[in-house]
Amino acid sequence: MEIIRNKEFGGERPLFESHDLRLENVTIREGESAIKECSNIEAEDCVFEGHYPFWHVHGFYINRCRFAEGARSALWYSDNLRMTDTVIDGPKMFREMDGIRMENVKINDGDETFWRCRNLDIKNLEIHEGTYPFMFSENIRVDGLVTNSKYVFQYVKGVEIRNARIMTKDAFWEVEDVTIYDSVLDGEYLGWHSKNLRLVNCHITGEQVLCYAHGLKIENCTFGEDCDRMFEYSTLEADIRGKVTNIKNPTSGRIVADEIGSVTIDGNIKQPADCVISIRKKGV
Repeated sequence: MEIIRNKEFGGERPLFESHDLRLENVTIREGESAIKECSNIEAEDCVFEGHYPFWHVHGFYINRCRFAEGARSALWYSDNLRMTDTVIDGPKMFREMDGIRMENVKINDGDETFWRCRNLDIKNLEIHEGTYPFMFSENIRVDGLVTNSKYVFQYVKGVEIRNARIMTKDAFWEVEDVTIYDSVLDGEYLGWHSKNLRLVNCHITGEQVLCYAHGLKIENCTFGEDCDRMFEYSTLEADIRGKVTNIKNPTSGRIVADEIGSVTIDGNIKQPADCVISIRKKGV
């Protein structure tokens, strides 16, 4: 493997079509497509400042690097990436990629990040600001996530999330086969139009959560006092711990909670309108 150390590159495609290359303490200055149409690339302690540095790259490892704000749209149309201990300041990262392993990464502009990606294995990720991270992606495993980006995880499929704190609104819309464990979900209009969304040992806050959901499962979860008009037009099986403020017009299924503030059933409820709502017996 060729090694390049302590150098700077800029301009258009300075390392185009490189293969079996290791970069150590290298800075990519202003320019475009520095590492394009490449394979088997390693980058350690590097700084990327120019646009689109990694496009059409097959097999690469990025460690202790920084992507500056100017390195927007840095990783597209590539596969088999491993990234560790890296900070990203630019938007629109990770597009149309397959095979991403990531650990201890911080993204400071989550705008349009992880779009149409497949097969993601992520540990200890922070995503801040921006909109629509993970749009249209599938087969995702996340353990350790903190984000305040808006509209996260929309139109995703096959997702497992553990130990997350998600502070947003309109998260998990039109998702399919998503399970979330041991997490805090703080935001309005969570999980609308979802299919097979499962929440286990989670705490949920926000107005009008989990409406128009199909096949919703809730296991040993708690809800904040602001959660009103919950479950409207949803089919669900829900085991809720503690009190819920208001349930409105669930379509069918079963809901049991320790305490229920109020239930709204009106003429707008959708058929079969046979959801069983009950208070848990003490000691059960």
